[in-house]
Amino acid sequence: METAEFLQILDREGRLLAAAAAEAGTGAKVPTCPEWQVRDLLRHTGAVHRWAAGVVADGDTGPRPFGDLPDLDGTELVAWYRDSHGRLVDTLAAAPSDVECWTFHPAPNPSPLAFWTRRQAHETTVHRYDAESARGGTPSPVARDFAVDGIDELLRGFHARSRSRVRTREPQVLRVRASDTGDVWTVRLSAEPPVTTRDSAGQAEAELAGPADRLYLALWNRGPVPGVTGDASLAGLWRERSAI
Repeated sequence: METAEFLQILDREGRLLAAAAAEAGTGAKVPTCPEWQVRDLLRHTGAVHRWAAGVVADGDTGPRPFGDLPDLDGTELVAWYRDSHGRLVDTLAAAPSDVECWTFHPAPNPSPLAFWTRRQAHETTVHRYDAESARGGTPSPVARDFAVDGIDELLRGFHARSRSRVRTREPQVLRVRASDTGDVWTVRLSAEPPVTTRDSAGQAEAELAGPADRLYLALWNRGPVPGVTGDASLAGLWRERSAI
């Protein structure tokens, strides 16, 4: 996918998030994040948007301190989130394609601008789903190609980092398969961070499979894995230890 596509998705998903939050109300519980209410979701996601926009706008070469969460609620908080989202979209749209700035995981990306636009598109999509779960009703769809990209970013980006807790004492292999697109990932687990490749090489102790959109949400712990074969304890390991 191209950076321009991610920017369009980020723009749309943030607008959907704000609309769902406004409809649900900031005091509504978020079923997909039981410890949160909608106000927590808006404060977190808006602060992430401002943080990411600052990294790109200022060309930070290292980690940037995370800003304070706003002491706002109700319609004022929804408006603050909309402003945060708009600032991020405008910053990314205006940034030169060769902007240099810090990034934080090793998933393949052609440039820092591509990294941040992609990362924020997925961040916003997952939290849009959270906001819609608080509102109730049918959630907005996740496009298959975008879902496949998000699975790849999660497995080969976030869980390639030293902080990943998805580990096993003895080497084991977990397969992840998008049944509607044919995309397959092999996740090699051990006492070290997982190593993921885009292939189906070798035998696997367990396989997590399903349509790409449902698998994407499941791997972000926003729903059950559509299908598990083999050692079900590896699916449990993912559920218990994969939170970012």
